[in-house]
Amino acid sequence: MGEVTSSVEPPEAVAKVPLLRSQGGLPPRTTREARGFSVGEVKAVGLTVREARLLGVYVDERRKSVHEENVERLRQYLVELKKALEQGAEPPEPALPKEVRVKPDPSRVFKGKTMAGRRARGLLALKLRYTHHYKWKRKQRERLLKKRHEATRHKGGD
Repeated sequence: MGEVTSSVEPPEAVAKVPLLRSQGGLPPRTTREARGFSVGEVKAVGLTVREARLLGVYVDERRKSVHEENVERLRQYLVELKKALEQGAEPPEPALPKEVRVKPDPSRVFKGKTMAGRRARGLLALKLRYTHHYKWKRKQRERLLKKRHEATRHKGGD
């Protein structure tokens, strides 16, 4: 008797297709593949968002609609997954949120190292305090006290 190696695949969620003027208010299809199940659909099955992700289900926290078809798909998936795990199948890979990495803009100059850059960022008079956090905090304090030019010009102060 060999072990069961194939596990149950998580279901795909569906969402409504928006009505577009270019299509005359009639979409070519009524539903499309969604990015994941909504929080309401996951809670309707009795799971939390974290539990659903650990069971391999993608969750789209931005979508607010709850479709009965998706709730039924999730219920069916949980039943199949329970049967497969009882027979000794591997647990599914967690579907954690995708990490989006943004590359820095290569055309933008880093203005922290040179004397001109430090002067432009307001760090030259601060001697050894080379952090931008210090500058932001100082500028916010000056805005509240209505000091300097920013308080009266660009930020809409009096």
